Amino acid sequence: MNILTKKSDNKLPDIHSLMQGYDFNSETIRNIENENLLPPGLVNRLRSCYPQYSGFNRTGNVIFTGKTFYSGLNGFREIIEKLKKHGIEIGQVKEREFFIEVYRFLATKHILNTIDWDNYENDTNFHLVFPQPGMMNPEDVKLYESAKSDEERSKIVSDYQLKTNPHDGKQKLNKPWYVNDEGHLEILEGCQHKYPPIKLILDSATQNCFAYCTYCFRHAQVRGDEDMFVQHDVGQVHNYLKKHKEISDVLITGGDAGYIPYERLSTYVMPLIDDPELKHIRTLRIGSRAITYHPELILSDKFKKILELLKLTTDNGIQVVWMAHISTPPELLNPGAIAAIRRLKRFGLTVKSQSPIMNHISLYYTKNGEVDIDKSAQNWIDLGNILAMLGVGFHSMYCARPTGEHHYFSAPLADITKIFSKVFRTLASINRPSRHITMTSSAGKTSLLGTTEINGKKVFALKFNEARNMQWIDRVYFAEFDEKENTIEKLKPFGAEKYFYEDELIQIETKLSETLERKIAKENGHDK
Repeated sequence: MNILTKKSDNKLPDIHSLMQGYDFNSETIRNIENENLLPPGLVNRLRSCYPQYSGFNRTGNVIFTGKTFYSGLNGFREIIEKLKKHGIEIGQVKEREFFIEVYRFLATKHILNTIDWDNYENDTNFHLVFPQPGMMNPEDVKLYESAKSDEERSKIVSDYQLKTNPHDGKQKLNKPWYVNDEGHLEILEGCQHKYPPIKLILDSATQNCFAYCTYCFRHAQVRGDEDMFVQHDVGQVHNYLKKHKEISDVLITGGDAGYIPYERLSTYVMPLIDDPELKHIRTLRIGSRAITYHPELILSDKFKKILELLKLTTDNGIQVVWMAHISTPPELLNPGAIAAIRRLKRFGLTVKSQSPIMNHISLYYTKNGEVDIDKSAQNWIDLGNILAMLGVGFHSMYCARPTGEHHYFSAPLADITKIFSKVFRTLASINRPSRHITMTSSAGKTSLLGTTEINGKKVFALKFNEARNMQWIDRVYFAEFDEKENTIEKLKPFGAEKYFYEDELIQIETKLSETLERKIAKENGHDK
């Protein structure tokens, strides 16, 4: 096959030839070389320390050249045809297409070329972007495969989409609002403000991704549901920030914030720099997977203008953090990803990674059907050390959120805490993830601290690290130990009928909903 294959010799590969082998364009190659983004010493150390993951240890030509994006059913079918020409049949095409119709599909040339097509069944990047057999409910798969018409298939797809729970954790309650100077209600339809210090912006320009993760938590955004979050008016954001001095961090997300064009980003950033009423903003976060899905964007001439804007931001005392989502070493160990990280850092950005621990991608089972603690932990230990070598902060690991095909990607919490504990005690303190393993719910982000015993009974110890009432984070509380449960929210309280926060949570959620409903009614002239 005329594809990339791993070589075992220790001779340092020619960087220029390797970049050409990955089908980088001349502009990307020029910028990498001129800015010294792939120093031979770094490349040699990475490939020597981690040859089992390294995209630097490959020879030959890639399959996917020229075209950058493969989108939807047509893009998926185009990939299938290209693979067939190289003797690769991935099988179960109809079942995979059902997933694509429900959730969508998008892959970049870059991520496709990082996949080891000689061993794709065990390649984590393959599982990251390609739908897999067993994800979807088997009964619905049979209905889809036996459908006699496009109309029948469309009905099966739309019915399935209603069950996918795209807004878990009651995210709609997090939409911020304020009354403007004219006395009118302003609802920020594309924002979320759940925790006092941080405001999320899902901008109109960031609704798409560079590739779609099969475990996507925000499939309402990428497939364009009617109730997705979209922020159109930038002025609303600044007006809201001026009224909420408790906010120190602004996170632009999506989709993928890497999509935001210079002009749009500038309208967000320049007031943060220039307006004295916005001096309380300390950090700007950019949530993006461009490093591992489309690094050539970051390495392009056009993107340099954005990098210069972000450097201006850091020069004015606002920390800029590129929040990557990296969960396995193969996502990183290739020339594009490493060069992209180094370019971001060259312009003064802090790069951090926060990642979900997902079955089949960054968590593994044995042939006996048990969670492989050692193999799963080693993935994260290796990743933590590689991030350190690249100067990337290991921000956090978290559990699969109860949305999409949660059953496929999740694992028992009892096993996940063992994995996390091994990762934490193995890594040097400076390279550890900064938090315990967490899971998001309407109440907040709950940390699974581990297990302990109370009166001879084994229990889970829990603690909020973010909460609807930030006073809750001061308290450790306990849940009954459960070997099978995979969702923190479903754990039963230990020694009590309910958790300490439950009554107050209901009051907070009710107040949020009722207050906004009254404001809307008043705005529409229906206030009694």
